[in-house]
Amino acid sequence: MSVEPIGARTYPIALSEEEWRQRLSPAEFQSLRQGGTERPGTGKYEEVREAGTYACKACDAELFTAETQFDAHCGWPAFWAPTDSTSVELLEDNSLGMRRIEVRCANCGSHLGHVFEGEGFPTPTDQRYCINSIALVHSDDRS
Repeated sequence: MSVEPIGARTYPIALSEEEWRQRLSPAEFQSLRQGGTERPGTGKYEEVREAGTYACKACDAELFTAETQFDAHCGWPAFWAPTDSTSVELLEDNSLGMRRIEVRCANCGSHLGHVFEGEGFPTPTDQRYCINSIALVHSDDRS
């Protein structure tokens, strides 16, 4: 797993804070743009779907597929890999007194969740991308 240092990265989709506030609901803005986390078990996509793709709620970039989603019993949607290694970026997160790896959309820089590894899940990568439902939109739900 390659982790990038936190820095002033530019993204293909770069909007002002006010433009993000107009595009997103207050709860979406808090999670995607301010790094918040939804309460466990409250998200729309915690239950595994049989087919489809998951895109970034902020910019519609494809991030994950239903084929990589699994039930981790963690309270959030869990995936064992992104659609493409370039669709997300991984940043070291030392907040809350622990070392975690933050997952962001590589297209717009929105906070998606965190990735954990070595937990023993029977997946090809032994990784769990723990993603906020509010950060995603499933292909069945796109309008």
